[in-house]
Amino acid sequence: MIKHNPMTTPSVPQKPQPGPTLELPADLDIVYANLARIAHSPSDIVIDFAHILPGEATAKIRSRIVMTPLSAKLLVRALTENIARYEAAFGVINVPVNSTLAENLFKPYQPPNEPPKE
Repeated sequence: MIKHNPMTTPSVPQKPQPGPTLELPADLDIVYANLARIAHSPSDIVIDFAHILPGEATAKIRSRIVMTPLSAKLLVRALTENIARYEAAFGVINVPVNSTLAENLFKPYQPPNEPPKE
């Protein structure tokens, strides 16, 4: 009888497990968000999604997602991978520099070739 040492026996690659089947309810509310607020506790990551109009001081939270820190980190990984695929297909997404993101998202519309209004 031959005994195989588990340290030297090559492992058989396992097939990836398929993910769960996702159901999309017919009455699901689609929410557009251009603002997210993130908070955390030792056990949860909370992401509030809101929509704010330029010049408005208040944004109404439209949706709140509560996740474990592990789930949030896996979400960050999935978003990073998907954004990389998006940029490979459609071009690099330019992130504004030298100002805050809010200033770029919510500054008044400036027609092309017109000097900025002070």
